[in-house]
Amino acid sequence: MHLLVLSRNPQLYSTSRLVLAARSRGHIVTVADPLQFRIVIAKGLPGMFLNDTPIGRTDMVIPRIGASITNYGLAVVRQFDMMGVPVLNNAVAIARSRDKLRAMQLLTKKQIDVPITVCARTPESVELSLKLVGGTPAIVKLQQGTQGIGTMIAETPQAVTSLLEALWAMGQDIVLQEYISEARGADLRAIVVGGRVVAAMRRQAKAGEFRSNLHRGGSSLKIDLDKRYAQSAVAAAKVMGLEVAGVDMLESKTGPKILEINSSPGLEGIERATSIDVASAIIAHAERMLVRRANRKRRKDEVVEGERRTTRMRESLIPISSAGGRKVQLVRGA
Repeated sequence: MHLLVLSRNPQLYSTSRLVLAARSRGHIVTVADPLQFRIVIAKGLPGMFLNDTPIGRTDMVIPRIGASITNYGLAVVRQFDMMGVPVLNNAVAIARSRDKLRAMQLLTKKQIDVPITVCARTPESVELSLKLVGGTPAIVKLQQGTQGIGTMIAETPQAVTSLLEALWAMGQDIVLQEYISEARGADLRAIVVGGRVVAAMRRQAKAGEFRSNLHRGGSSLKIDLDKRYAQSAVAAAKVMGLEVAGVDMLESKTGPKILEINSSPGLEGIERATSIDVASAIIAHAERMLVRRANRKRRKDEVVEGERRTTRMRESLIPISSAGGRKVQLVRGA
């Protein structure tokens, strides 16, 4: 098949691994920067150009949309969807996962546990918000942050107030979240592909740092994920509508708490920690998606053709008279 990977940099570890995995399975792969696409919007004829050239054959799109280009990247993904090109993670699912508040709302609606989270917008609301999340220390997060960027810890009520007022003054939307002390600076990252966990690791923050992200100096260790945590990770990805997701969780006294769902999870840390070929698992799932899509289309075509045959047979019978209580029919062309 012809795969298109949307990525700003083909040299990135995750992008290059997906390309290598796809080519090793006999696929043709193109890597393109989402910002280089020109979207053509016309009645009944959505189109796409890559620079000045109409987009060629594309069987599947694999988005690797960075947070800095979310809006245009999602527009590109939506356009492929409108053109009938299958997309591994669609625009709606990516947008859900990028908005931390919306993601938490959707998760808790499905009874999936998260750290207590409060969204507020005025200085007068800070005191009550802090009480709701259990006081300080508390976590302050930008709603659109990723990879630990825009995630801060405030040790005192005064620090919380100062942080929130500064961020509000810059026009930022934030959430306040409870600090799970028993996690001790560690979290779990599970990679969910096609409704199952294919790899998992525990990440531990370095001394003096509460964020466990590996690019911030954290360490990682392969783990066999407890059944409850695996089920929570799969459920969280399903709620977001993501075929591929990195799900971050905290180990708490009451069980798994979902921290974040990433629609473009990095592969370097998880593959090196676990020695699992996550890239190939993603490509294999893309293959299965295309097979299912082709089977659905074939079944639909068979149903439509069957209905047409039935209609033609009915139309070929013309009633001409009735006698003795019986209807006499003449076959057209007899």
